[in-house]
Amino acid sequence: MKTDVLVIGGGPSGIVTALTAKQRYPDKEVTIVRREKYVVVPCGIPYIFGTLKSVEKDKISDEGLKKKGVNIVVDEVTDVDLKSKKARLRSGEEILFDKLVLATGSKPSVPPIKGVELRNVFPVRKDPEHLKAMLEAIKGSERITIIGGGFIGVEFADDLASAGYKVTLVELLPHVLALSFDDEFCELAEAKLRELGVELRTGTKVVRIEGKDAVEAVVLESGERIKSDVVILATGAKPNTELAERAGLKVSRYGVEVDEYLRASHPDVFAVGDCAEKRDFFTRKPKSVMLASVATAEARIAGANLYKITAFRLMRGTVGIFATKVGDLALGAAGLTERIAKQESFDYVVGTSKVLDKHPGALPDAHEVRAKLIFARHGGFFLGGQLAGGFTIGEMINLIGFAIEAGFTAAQYMNLQIGTHPFLTPAPTAPATIKATEDALRKIYPD
Repeated sequence: MKTDVLVIGGGPSGIVTALTAKQRYPDKEVTIVRREKYVVVPCGIPYIFGTLKSVEKDKISDEGLKKKGVNIVVDEVTDVDLKSKKARLRSGEEILFDKLVLATGSKPSVPPIKGVELRNVFPVRKDPEHLKAMLEAIKGSERITIIGGGFIGVEFADDLASAGYKVTLVELLPHVLALSFDDEFCELAEAKLRELGVELRTGTKVVRIEGKDAVEAVVLESGERIKSDVVILATGAKPNTELAERAGLKVSRYGVEVDEYLRASHPDVFAVGDCAEKRDFFTRKPKSVMLASVATAEARIAGANLYKITAFRLMRGTVGIFATKVGDLALGAAGLTERIAKQESFDYVVGTSKVLDKHPGALPDAHEVRAKLIFARHGGFFLGGQLAGGFTIGEMINLIGFAIEAGFTAAQYMNLQIGTHPFLTPAPTAPATIKATEDALRKIYPD
């Protein structure tokens, strides 16, 4: 088999790369090779088990790819020979290619805890068959322990507790979501989890998982024994770079090394998504950011520039824009937290505000919005922001991410023209992020 563009991996980054390549280079043959019969929405995985109640309801349709003429091969690439430009499949077939895109994603980071091999202990994988097995195990359980309090762990806890399961969440750090939010926002999430009935064990670690054949209990370093029918390992992920390493490409512990245009160390190879190395927007240090939003942004750049630079890019680094929800509380973060700004020795000021997300506040379902924005003391440039409130937070944090990437200052942000509506936004007299910016400007220019 021959193809012009071979994309290895069928997740969001692989899909968007293939579609963009077809749009920019319609005369080129584009082929995706993936292991799964169908692909799930990665961010929807925590909601399969309580809200959706079906793996198929989290499915990404192949219709868009088929309509654009993208070939889909369900198989596994076991080896790539870059000299002959040939990919070998587990089935024994081979595919010759001109351009190669690695979209191999990430794999669960399983901690070295005794008992992780027991039945009903599940790392979080994007494989539909694995997720179906998880779903069946959870359906027949009452007590679920989640190890790991990052986004995935918190979202599992939220959805499962809301569905009536008895959930315990164990986190090694002092707070859940501590890698993405400052303490006061983590505490809001924790209060909401407790309100939903989730038992929290923070600042502690699991020393072993007990059971004869299937899991029976999780034991903490304090000696506490938590009875468990199912254990979910939400302990992070690491780039899936094994294929890239075997092919001889340059790889770091953060992923396949790439340039501004996602080109790897071979001129005809690109890497996008979780398997590609990221660099921090402010420090340029390598970092791990595994978000579908980042992956698809990279995919659009790679797909457009496979044969020539048609989409110019001056990439300063990855901002990192996050959003999640716990019950009726939404949380968003972009750029640096105050903790990281301090750790990296930035000279900064913080602006805060608390307003209602509707006007007048007597409207139904009004929520308080808390905003915390971080600016460089000299020049007033955006460094980061965190928001908590109702579900309008999801788009509000995207605006902060845009302001960071565009190099906005506090003074510029103050002059933005905005649209408002009683049910959709805070009052035009008191937009949450502009009020926080006002607070910061008083500290930047105290006189």
